Amino acid sequence: MRNVSKMMVIIVSVCVIAVSSIYYNYKFVRYDSDKIIFGATYMTMNNSFYKAITDEIEKQINGRGDILYTRDPALDVDKQNEQINDLIEMGIDVLIINPVDYSKVNDSLKKAKAKGIKIIVIDAQLDDVTIADTTVLSNNYDAGVQCAKDMMRNLASAKIVLLKHSAALSSVDRINGFLDTIKDNDNYTVVASEECLGQTEVAMPVMMEIIDKKIDFDVVMALNDPSALGALAAIKDKQINHEVLVYGVDGSPDMKKLLIDSDEVQGTAAQSPTTMGAKAIEAAYEIVDDEPYEKSIVVPVTLITKDNISEYDISGWQ
Repeated sequence: MRNVSKMMVIIVSVCVIAVSSIYYNYKFVRYDSDKIIFGATYMTMNNSFYKAITDEIEKQINGRGDILYTRDPALDVDKQNEQINDLIEMGIDVLIINPVDYSKVNDSLKKAKAKGIKIIVIDAQLDDVTIADTTVLSNNYDAGVQCAKDMMRNLASAKIVLLKHSAALSSVDRINGFLDTIKDNDNYTVVASEECLGQTEVAMPVMMEIIDKKIDFDVVMALNDPSALGALAAIKDKQINHEVLVYGVDGSPDMKKLLIDSDEVQGTAAQSPTTMGAKAIEAAYEIVDDEPYEKSIVVPVTLITKDNISEYDISGWQ
């Protein structure tokens, strides 16, 4: 009986050592030094825009035979910091980040940089631009400008609701572009300005509360398409009968389909997540290979309305 007990102790000990070794090698040790290991953490994967970016990045990395770990912090900056630290411990060479907050990830990123990890920031920049090796953005300010100009072409005056996400500098730039365009014209007035995290399920109740307050409006400028769709859902639910011009930013398939099939939205400033993903990974390989690269990459945007929707594929992203 004693021999059986000893044997069980030995077997359990061997299993614990084996499992611990597998875990250590998985989490902390590069298992193939010939491959470049990428880590990516996006603001949220509850947005087809980020899925389109990561699909392009994954395609490029897989095509070269390298490795990609992708994480979703679900709009939680503390969780994103944890993910960055975990990816550092996994021995990544390059970190691709779409920050939840433009400043609250800086310490984790500086830690990664001190380890020699290259930092690629995508879609929403950091407040400290020196941390990133390169930053890939849409022309977010111009997205707001183009929406404002279209509104001014269509309305001689307007009462405007802004839906924002102030922790993301990309959103701040879009709203600032819009506001700067109308600032010298008293015919255009912002009657409400609310945070919605760029999420449909947050924007809808926020918009419903604005409507319940009896605030008179005829334009919604939303930081992105998901929040524009949330606003639209609230407008329909509350049975607002007068015309409301709804603007978003993204050029998502959902918004393009609405432009084709209905009069419910006015326009969307189209980004190209496919182009952004391709340019981000191209810059990453240039940096790793010690080749010349661009420190800042800005991708143009184009306003899509009913006037030019026929020029776009509504089934996918640009």
